Amino acid sequence: MAYDVIVVGSGPGGYPAAIRASQLGFKVAIIEKESLGGVCLNWGCIPTKALLKSAQVYEYMKHSADYGIQASGVQHDFTAVVKRSRGVADKMSKGVQFLMKKNKIDVIMGYGKVAAKGKVEVTAADGTKKIVEGKYIVLATGGRSRQLPSMPQDGKKIIGYREAMVLPQQPKSMIVVGSGAIGVEFADFYNSMGTKITIVEFMPRVVPVEDEDISKELEKQFKKKGIEIMTNAEVTGVDTSGAGVKAKVKTASGEVILEADLLLSAAGVVANIENIGLEENGIKTEKGKIVVDKYGQTSVAGIYAIGDVAPGQALAHVAGKEGINAAEHMAYLEKKYHHAPEAMDYNNIPGCTYCTPEIASVGYTEKAAKEAGYEIKVGKFPFVASGKASAAGATEGFVKVIFDAKYGEFLGAHMIGSNVTEMVAEVVVARKLETTYHEILNGVHPHPTMSEAVKEATAAAYGEAIDI
Repeated sequence: MAYDVIVVGSGPGGYPAAIRASQLGFKVAIIEKESLGGVCLNWGCIPTKALLKSAQVYEYMKHSADYGIQASGVQHDFTAVVKRSRGVADKMSKGVQFLMKKNKIDVIMGYGKVAAKGKVEVTAADGTKKIVEGKYIVLATGGRSRQLPSMPQDGKKIIGYREAMVLPQQPKSMIVVGSGAIGVEFADFYNSMGTKITIVEFMPRVVPVEDEDISKELEKQFKKKGIEIMTNAEVTGVDTSGAGVKAKVKTASGEVILEADLLLSAAGVVANIENIGLEENGIKTEKGKIVVDKYGQTSVAGIYAIGDVAPGQALAHVAGKEGINAAEHMAYLEKKYHHAPEAMDYNNIPGCTYCTPEIASVGYTEKAAKEAGYEIKVGKFPFVASGKASAAGATEGFVKVIFDAKYGEFLGAHMIGSNVTEMVAEVVVARKLETTYHEILNGVHPHPTMSEAVKEATAAAYGEAIDI
């Protein structure tokens, strides 16, 4: 079986790589061991958003009187909520199947492993093996839940994100270890459903990669909802011998024991780089990731690595763009495309967390900007001053913007509030265009909207605020 391009893995990096390669005139095969769409569509980004939407609707209905609407006897059906989430995921996976057919991409089900340069060994579910040949290979094998030695996941009492998405019944209490995007999204969902949640975070603050002001605001909002938060805390062991779990937690003031029905380990993801033929073929790795150049090419010419297995941020939108870049680079080498793709700017990647309130950020945090040597101007606009936010009953949070004082360069933006994940793209594009504060202030923003908070925060940074 001979192809121009073989893509191993069909997640948000693999399937765009395959489609773009096909668009550019290559004969393409994609290899998938489980479900088209990978973790993102089946067990990550998409189904979690469906769960969170159900939680949001439930919260709305419980507080409908705030909007002048009377609704009595509001209850949730946990099984139906999970079923809806799975239905959304299945629909999206079928959408990828359609895209593969539309773009004439052969789908080969099985476990893919590089056998040699230009050759991938595929092991089917029944154990039979075959070799698929292709001039170019793209490794897009993704990541999995990080296992911590102090809390080995058993899938029943100590669970990862996959189990958290399809629990047969709702737990009364849950310990969530880790407060990155996965941890806070599940903490928020289960708290909204009525589960008692305790978050345990090793670092000094929740969502530790975010700007410090964002962490403080999220902690405030979560505590208001009744979520308990322990920072500077480490789970050193878990006893699962009883009905639930007992977690030993080391804190600055000593050891405490937390009891709950379940413990969710949300301590990040680890790349799937084992047993895919790297060592045998001299493909270099470093710190658990595959070493690549600016086009995603590994140390072996013709073999690319994208997404969670590559050194960039482990985000779906990063994987997608890396996959497209890899396809365009191959096409450039084959003279099917007129120029080499533009290298990714990993300092202009938006990060989004879909708890309530949502978090969105891009570029430098205030601390990172100062450490980089910038003299900065900082502006903040609270949503409590926004007419649209007040009308929507969503006044929590703010937009914070950071500019270089010398040239007015847009260094970063950090948002927490309703729907801010839909607002951050303005800043991504603005920074890509090397926009200064001047263009933001003079680009007329629509009123009343949440998005005008970007302009208002910019005005605040330069002493021109109107509404605060």
